[in-house]
Amino acid sequence: MAKGQANNGVIHYVSAEGENDFRNEYFVKLLTLALEKTTSKNNFISLKPVASMQQGRALHQLAQGKNVDIVWTVTSIEREEQLLPIRVPLLKGLLGHRVLIIRADDEEKFSQVNSLTDLLHYTAGQGHDWPDTQILQANKVEVTTASTYNGLFGMLLAGRFDFFPRGINEAWQEVDLQENPRLIVEKSLLLYYPSPIYFFVNNNSKAMANRIEKGLQLAIADGSFDQLFYSHSAHQKMFALSQLKQRQVINLQNPLLPMLTPLSNEKLWYQIK
Repeated sequence: MAKGQANNGVIHYVSAEGENDFRNEYFVKLLTLALEKTTSKNNFISLKPVASMQQGRALHQLAQGKNVDIVWTVTSIEREEQLLPIRVPLLKGLLGHRVLIIRADDEEKFSQVNSLTDLLHYTAGQGHDWPDTQILQANKVEVTTASTYNGLFGMLLAGRFDFFPRGINEAWQEVDLQENPRLIVEKSLLLYYPSPIYFFVNNNSKAMANRIEKGLQLAIADGSFDQLFYSHSAHQKMFALSQLKQRQVINLQNPLLPMLTPLSNEKLWYQIK
């Protein structure tokens, strides 16, 4: 049996890139919650991290049924063709609400940006295998890429690009962890494109996918999904600091968005009110 079928009652996921990388924490808690909602004495599944690897490699290994059983990542047409998506937006679509990490010296410059046309004067930084790279490029934004997440912060400081778009659930925590006063979160802009993060499993893991989806739907129905989402420390900080209503929204097109994205199901998405 392939590991993609949770052999021996274990689901293997890719660990974070380092001890200061807390991006996995919420997703592991949410996966644990979904499994707890559907567990019994005969179907208990535990979670086990495997060595950190770049996203492209993790997705390839997942597709091959090797080493990795589940990945959480932004969806795309290509990814839904190669893997089995569980179409519940794990962050209620908030990753598609992007603020910009910039150099503090550039704060005044970015305060003058009011449209996509204005933004096109500047260069973004992204991971080379992130779908966001293609989304930005499809909207005519120039993008400089890096092979590692951590390397992007040094590249920004070195002037290799001008802004690092990050999900509003990520940006402030990441700036804090960098402990560099030259990096700040820009205060006035919000990029938006529909971009849900899903759990993905191997195509042969339909039973696992069904169980996780059922668990997520049960958690949505009983309120425990929202309780975890809104109580997670990074998310609390996000809502306190982002001031979404006061930001200038720049809408981008997402050509990678699959047709089966459940955009009409409002209970799955965060609404700015």
